Order: sequence, then structure tokens, then C-alpha cells
Amino acid sequence: MASLNPLPGTLGIRRAAHLLRRSTYRYTRARVDELASMGADDALDTVLTDYPLQLIQPVFDDPTTTGVVENTTWMLPPGLPQPAEDFILRRYNLSWWINEALHDPGIGHKMTFFFHQYLAVAANSGGNANYFDYLRLLRWGAMGNFKKLVTKMVVDNCMLRYLNNNENTKNNPNENFAREFLELFTIGKGNQVAPGDYTNYTEDDIVQAARVMTGIRTRFNRDIIDAETGIPRGDFQTNVGGAVTQHDTDNKTFSPRFQNTVITGGNTVATAFQELDALVNMVFAQPETAKNFCRRLYRFFVHRDITDEIENDIIAPLADTFIANHFEVKPVLRQLLQSSHFFDEDDSDNADEIVGGIIKSPLELTLQAISFFNITIPSPTQNPQMHYGLFYSQAVIDRMFAGANLTIFFPPDVAGYAAYHQSPDYHRQWFNSSTIIARYKLPVMLLTGTRQIGSNPNGPIGIKLNIAPWLRDQSGIATPSDAYSVVQELLDYMLPTPPDNDRFNHFFDEVFLDGLPPADWTYEWQNYLTSGDATEVTLALERLVRAIMYSPEYQTF
Repeated sequence: MASLNPLPGTLGIRRAAHLLRRSTYRYTRARVDELASMGADDALDTVLTDYPLQLIQPVFDDPTTTGVVENTTWMLPPGLPQPAEDFILRRYNLSWWINEALHDPGIGHKMTFFFHQYLAVAANSGGNANYFDYLRLLRWGAMGNFKKLVTKMVVDNCMLRYLNNNENTKNNPNENFAREFLELFTIGKGNQVAPGDYTNYTEDDIVQAARVMTGIRTRFNRDIIDAETGIPRGDFQTNVGGAVTQHDTDNKTFSPRFQNTVITGGNTVATAFQELDALVNMVFAQPETAKNFCRRLYRFFVHRDITDEIENDIIAPLADTFIANHFEVKPVLRQLLQSSHFFDEDDSDNADEIVGGIIKSPLELTLQAISFFNITIPSPTQNPQMHYGLFYSQAVIDRMFAGANLTIFFPPDVAGYAAYHQSPDYHRQWFNSSTIIARYKLPVMLLTGTRQIGSNPNGPIGIKLNIAPWLRDQSGIATPSDAYSVVQELLDYMLPTPPDNDRFNHFFDEVFLDGLPPADWTYEWQNYLTSGDATEVTLALERLVRAIMYSPEYQTF
């Protein structure tokens, strides 16, 4: 029986690595070792911490000024003059988020991306500053209250435009956002039971929800600030007297799916927001809303397949926890991520269904490799053009991500990225004939510091993994002169599950030593320390790193 009982004892390296890979984009040996000595509950205390940002907003260099690094800001505070809305500054915005994700030792950015693929909005749905506000709103709600986040997302400036709710008026209703609000963002439709009637709502409920949401307009000048979040938002359109002008002020009556609830119409901004609160309260009063959220959380963090056993033993009690805690996210995360089930310790099957059971997205594949090898990134303040433009924009976004089927912050549709929701393939969509080249080019890009993919394949990417100095100074391997220790410890920390003897011998004898005796490695390593010539040890280490990162085991987590 699947169990949410807390995992007993200390984590150890393998389980600590599993928790870290699944909960954060920053994966380091030091962090694994730190968590390995803890129990699951204490480890979750550190993982669920909201860590400060490196930079609260992106900076950029004015290309018209040469020889001076201005570190110009344009996002905060709202009201600053906005540069021209162009492709380059959009990339600065997205690169800023990716860099923050790389450096976040907690779950904050993982949860932000979870909510982005749940409450999806494309990066070109408003100005760069408005999309920055959308990302800030997701971060605000990442470990907070889901019900509040959903309510505030209704009036997010970019969401209003992305799903056309800024065009939803009392005389010309637009049902696009209301449909996705019910089907994707909250309760889910369930099975169809009759034309226009689903398990959880009806087509007429969509009509009524759209009426509640009429008259909200984008405020792209960012002059309306939400009192609770401090983030700019949209607002209901009013006349000079303060009355709403495009909002449907009549009562809205819902179907028996929602107990025939009647929401009283309002004619002021305050009463129109009361209608919105009443709609959200009505939807969240249905137990299926909590279950739908918990299924999405489970598929993102644990496994894509939800059997009847998982539905009954995991999803249902998680939903009970969610409801009992008034839709606070953190208690549900804690219950799930410290459970025996999450660590695949709740059955007698020696085979792992969960650890190593999900194919890494390009986000995990790229950021966890960069952080594991502690590769120095160009400074965003000392060299913003190389940081944002060369490394993150051209290397990470265009080659490491897009080439592997992740057009980050440009989901293909409102349902988000297919690998998180589209059955039966789910995560297998990250690894196929169209993505394998980009995925397998990653270690080569890191080891050579070149683009490899697309135009100018030998062009620099702004970073490079110098593997011999890394092993000597940063790997944490106590005796790098011992070939066995080098291979064993790299496999322990880089693969989700330990290899069997035949697999280990493949990496040790055939790849790393290339058929030579272990003493040859010891000799070459001592020669490197003495002479500084890293040629031979680099060849062996690069063979090993490439082989590990090419392996099927490494592609999963």
C-alpha cells in the first residue's frame, strides 16, 4: 500500500540526492552531503526555506554607451521609464529568472516553474515589465496559498491578455479565461456525462463564471498595485464616478454541480471583487479542486502515473491536508516530500519506480550539471552582455533548452508544456529523436566552452568546465589519485541509483582507464600535480564525464 508516513531515519547520500534533484534546480555535492546527515523532516526545513534572490531584477547595459557598465534597471520600482520593448530585453528578463533558479538552494524556483506550467502565460503576452510582474506573482505564491494565488492571477496584467479576459465585456462576453479557469487552473472538468455537462461543471457554469469576470482591464502602465503582494495588477474599468462600466452587474446562477449557487452582482470595483472572491470560494468548496491540484503536484514531483492505489492512498489524503490547511501549499509539499512513498520505500519491490523514474527536463539537465560542476557564470553586474546575451540567451535558452524541446516561458498552449500533462507519453517527450542531439551535446558544450549546435558551432558560450582543476579543488573527492574513488564517487553523486557490478566495470575499466591498469591513472595524476600538465588526466576525466552524462541513468532523476 502506498504510504504518506514520514520516512524514518537519516536520508543518506542516495535519498538526499533524490530529494535535492526533485525539489531544486541547484544540485551540489556539498548540499547532498548536508542533507544526507539529516532526517527527512529536518531536510525539508531547509528545502522549503524561501531563500533571497541574487538580484531582485535584471540589469542591462545601454548598447549606445561604450566603455561603461551602467547596470541599468527598468523593472522596479514600477513607474520607471521603460526601454523599447524588444526581443533582447525580453531575453534579459527570462535569463534573470533562469540564473536565480540556478542559484536557489531551495524549492522556490522549482515551485515557481510548477505554477508557470500550471497557470501558463507566454512571455510575449505583455511588456517585459509586466511579465516580470507575472514571474514575481508566481514566486509570491510558490509556497503560499494556492487559493489566493489563483484569485490574484485573474487580474494579472499578462494573464488578462494571454487568455483574452481583457476583452470580456458585459455586452460581448469572452469565455476563454473562464473555461481555462475551471478546466485547467482549478477543478478540472472530469468525464463528460452529457452534452455540455461534465462531472465537475457544465458549459453554463463557464458562461456564468465569464460574467463574473467581465470588465477587467489590463493596466500596462503598472499604476495599480495589489495591497497584499505589492505587485502591479489589472483592474475593473470604471467611469469618473467610480461605477464599473463593462462589468455584468446582474446576479449569476450556477448549476447543481455547484449547488445552484447564486453570486450577487456588484456595481462598484469593491463589489465586483467580492463577486470574484465568491466565485473562487464556490470552486474551492468542491473537494475535486484540491484533488486536481494534488494530482498535478504528484505528477510534477513524484511520478507521472496515478493508479487507483495512488489516488486512494496518496492523492486523497494530500487533498485532505490541503483543505484542512486552507489551501496552503507548504504543508502538502512537506507531507509528500518527506513520505516513504516519495523515496520509494513503501513497498517490498526492490525495483525503483520513483527514484530515477522521471526523465529530466532541459531545466534539470542543464542547471543541475552547471551547479554540480560549480562552473563560473559571467557576472550579471560586471558583464551583463556576456551574462544575459551570450551565455543565457544564446547558449542556454537557444541551444540547451530550445534544442531539447523546451521553449522556456513560451508554452505551446494554455495547458502548459506537454511533458507535464499530456498522456500517455508525459516526460518521455523530453527524450526522443528530435531532442537527443541537444541533450547529448550538453557535456561537450560544457567541456569545450563552445556552442556545438546551430550556426557558429565553435563560438564561445561564456563558460567552460576545466575538469582537472575541478577534480583537484572542488569535487570533494578526498583521494583523486585513486582511480576507483574517482569513478565510484562520481557515479554515487551523478546517477540516481547505484550501478551494478557490470555497469560499474564498464565506466571504470572501459571508459575511465581505457584498458590501462589503475596505477597508470595514479602516475598521471601525480604528474599533473607536479608539472601542471593536465593533458592525460583531462582525456580520461572527459571520457568519464561524457559517458556518465550520455548514460540512460543520468538522463533520469
